[in-house]
Amino acid sequence: MSLLAEQRREVIVERVRSHGAVRVSELAEHLGVSEMTVRRDLDVLARRRLVDKVHGGATAIGEHTTEEPGFSAKAVRELEEKDAIAAEAAGLVTPGSAVGLSAGTTTWRLAHRLAKVPRLTVVTNSLAVAEALHTGGAEGRGSTVILTGGVRTPSEALVGPVAIAALRSLNLEIVFLGVHGMSAAAGFSTPNLTERDTNRALVDAGQQLVVVADHTKWGTVGISTIAELNEADVLVTDAGLADTDRAVLEGEVDRVVIARPGRQ
Repeated sequence: MSLLAEQRREVIVERVRSHGAVRVSELAEHLGVSEMTVRRDLDVLARRRLVDKVHGGATAIGEHTTEEPGFSAKAVRELEEKDAIAAEAAGLVTPGSAVGLSAGTTTWRLAHRLAKVPRLTVVTNSLAVAEALHTGGAEGRGSTVILTGGVRTPSEALVGPVAIAALRSLNLEIVFLGVHGMSAAAGFSTPNLTERDTNRALVDAGQQLVVVADHTKWGTVGISTIAELNEADVLVTDAGLADTDRAVLEGEVDRVVIARPGRQ
C-alpha cells in the first residue's frame, strides 16, 4: 500500500535527519515512487524549512555551533560553487611548491585539481584529500603527499596531538583552509574544538593563508575560531556572496577572489 503524501514526507524528513544527506534516486527507490514525486516533496519540505534542497537530493538543516555535518552530507552542497572556487584556488599554486590542505569538501575539490600540478609536496590531515591526490595521479607527476596521523572526525579530518606535532615542524609556502563558518565577529570557525587546534597548527605552518569558502559559510558560526578574518591573505568565495558581506570581507582580507562557474 502506497503512502499518502504527508506520510511520505515524514519518512523523507526522518531519513534526512538520520543520514545528514540523501539523494533523490535513493528516496525514490526506498519509497517506491518516481524521482519527480520526490523532487516535488523536497520542494514542499524546503519551503517549510524542514530540509535543505541541494543538487540531486537534500541535506539536514538547523545546525548549532557544535554540530558537525558528515563529509557525505557536505559533499553534495554547492557543487558548482565549490568547483569554481577550486579552479581559482588551484591557479595560486605553482609547480614545485610546498602546500598544506585542511580537511573539507572544498579543499577536497581543490585536491582533484592540484593532482595535475607537478612536483608538489602536499601536507594534509584529510583522508579524502589524500585519496583524491592519489587517484588523480599526483605521485605520477612527481608530487609527494604527506598525511598526518590523528583521530578521525565526521569531516574525515585527522586531528589531535599526533597531527599537531607533525604540523608544527613544517614550513609550507601556502596553506588552503576550508572552514565551517565565517563572520565578522567570530572570524573563520569550526564546530569541532580538536579540529580547531589542528587547523591552527596548519595555518601557523604556512607563509600564506588562503581560505576557500562558498557564500553559504558567511554568517555561520562554529564554537571555536580558527583564525581572524584579517589573518587570511586571500579568500576565494563565489558570486552568491552579497555585496554588503563582500565589503566587510574586503575590509579585513588582503584579497577577495570571486569564483564563477565555467573555469576549467
